[in-house]
Amino acid sequence: MTDETAKGPARESLTQILGGRRGAIDASIPPAAFVVGWLASGQSIAWGAGVAIGVAVLLGAYRLIRGDKARAVVVSLAAVVIAALIAMHTGRAEDFFLLQLFSNAASALLFAASIAVRWPLLGVIVGLLLGQKTRWRRDPALLRAYSWASGVWVLQYLLRVVVYGLLWWTGQVVALGVARTVLSWPLVAATVAVSGWVLYRSLPAEHPGLRLAKDPGAGGSDDGPGS
Repeated sequence: MTDETAKGPARESLTQILGGRRGAIDASIPPAAFVVGWLASGQSIAWGAGVAIGVAVLLGAYRLIRGDKARAVVVSLAAVVIAALIAMHTGRAEDFFLLQLFSNAASALLFAASIAVRWPLLGVIVGLLLGQKTRWRRDPALLRAYSWASGVWVLQYLLRVVVYGLLWWTGQVVALGVARTVLSWPLVAATVAVSGWVLYRSLPAEHPGLRLAKDPGAGGSDDGPGS
C-alpha cells in the first residue's frame, strides 16, 4: 500500500470524527432562537428562554426520530436548559451564553494540558475510533504530529473564548447569537481542515499513516506506556 493510499482513508476518517457538521449546526439553533425570542418579546429573558427550550425540545425529538443517540440529545437539551436558567437567574440576557464561554475555556485548558503531558486529545480520540487504543503513542512521529494538530484545537477554543468573552463583557446579546452561529460549524470545519493538514505535514514522508502506526514495541500490550 502506498503512503498516499494509507493517508486517504485516515483523512476521511479524521473529518468524520471531528467534523460534526450536523451536531454543530444543531447546537447553534437554540441560541439563535433565544435571541429571536428575546428581541421579538421586547427583550424578555423569560420569552427568549422559553423559545430556546421549545426549539431545543423539537430539535431533540427530530434527532431521536432520525436515529441519534438519546444520551447526546439529552446532553444538548440539558445545556440549553441550564443556559436559560442562568440567564433567568441573573436577569442578564447575555448570560445565556456563559455556559458556552466556560465550556470553551475548559476545552482549551484540557487540550493544552493533554499536549503538555504527552497525551494529545486528538490522538486519544482518533486512536479510540480507529481501534488502536494507545498504540499510536508508541509511534514518536504520530505522538508529535497529534500534539501539533491538537494545538490547532486549542487555538479554536481560545478564539471562541476571546470573542464570546468580549461580547459578553459588553452585553452584546445579538452579536453573541451571531458569533455562536459563525463560530460553530464554519469554525469546526476550518479547524478540522487545518488540524488535518498540520497532522499530515508533521509526519515523515515515509510514514504509513494513521491507521498503520509504527510500533517499535510490537508484540507488547496496546495499553502500555508511550515514550
